[in-house]
Amino acid sequence: MDTDALTPDLLQRLRATRPYPALSLTMPTHRRAPDNAQDVVRLRNLVAEAGNRLDADPRVTAEARAAVKAQLDRAVAEVDQRRALESLVVLADTDEYQIWQLPRTAPARVVLSDSYLTRNLVAAKAGAQLFWVLTLSAEHASLFSGTNDGLRPETRDGFPLTAPHEAPNPQREERIGDTPSTYSSEDARNFLRTVDEKLRAVLAADPRPLFVVGLPPALALLDEVGESAKSAVGRVAKGTTAETTVPELLKELDPALEGWREQAAARIRERLDNAHSSRSFAGGLDEVWQAVREGRAGLVAVEEHFEQTVRVTDGHLEPVGADVTSATDGQVREDIVDELVEAALDNGCEVAFVADDSLAGHGRLAAVLRF
Repeated sequence: MDTDALTPDLLQRLRATRPYPALSLTMPTHRRAPDNAQDVVRLRNLVAEAGNRLDADPRVTAEARAAVKAQLDRAVAEVDQRRALESLVVLADTDEYQIWQLPRTAPARVVLSDSYLTRNLVAAKAGAQLFWVLTLSAEHASLFSGTNDGLRPETRDGFPLTAPHEAPNPQREERIGDTPSTYSSEDARNFLRTVDEKLRAVLAADPRPLFVVGLPPALALLDEVGESAKSAVGRVAKGTTAETTVPELLKELDPALEGWREQAAARIRERLDNAHSSRSFAGGLDEVWQAVREGRAGLVAVEEHFEQTVRVTDGHLEPVGADVTSATDGQVREDIVDELVEAALDNGCEVAFVADDSLAGHGRLAAVLRF
């Protein structure tokens, strides 16, 4: 599955305690050849490691061992290398498996626990800048899930929607000499009321910034009959149909998306500058880590591709070289940035990913403190 499929409800289910062992396998991947040739070998090696760990763990019964191995084998057989992004996460227990391909790197590791390892999923979701796109006409409404990597049509909560076809009315034409205006008929109003109801359900279940695309009369009527689209962060006055392709839609959306991202980045910069002036600022991995652990961080900003392997020493983080891994040192955390992001979100902190080098003077990440 892709990052945009990670809804709050699904994340809560993945984090839930389950019978031991819940197996989490993570590894970096490559989008293109020839680099992706090594992914197959690394995955095979990690699956072998997982099997050895299951075999050696006295807490795992023979029945559970066989069931988890079977689920893991099914998952691996289903991995599509052509859809590889920056990392692969495979989750498996005795009853199910899940495959996640993420646009954010993750270290190679195998974890056996009583719940799935979700920090890589959470960090990827936080950095993906998820949004919704609604395309609208008097006859059709489609929903798209958007990420940094593009758009995907959604089939949920009744979408896509098609208005009932209204047959021509010769008697009306004879009586008043015309046909009803597309956006003044009661049928159009009823259809857009249905669109509003369905969109409201989507936004309630998975709140994201919303972009709406359609001709001005369609957008105006949607606002008139409902409330769901009034908070849209971007509007594109462009006609669409059920046959409008994703590349065509992205071309029309691009200026609005770029403006939204620039505005968001400017707001983050302003908040960090104000915090620095008012001495409510933390910078650098160790300082921000401490603020997050103590619940003092209100906003954490981290550079998009910042990674750091650390050793935990007396409650502080000490950077170490890439050659040191958790397999050779139990105090080493290879995915500390993703761990920090998950902890921040768990504490109700806002997390923003910013352009590389924009926080170079602050150790690649910074925080605005609550107090």
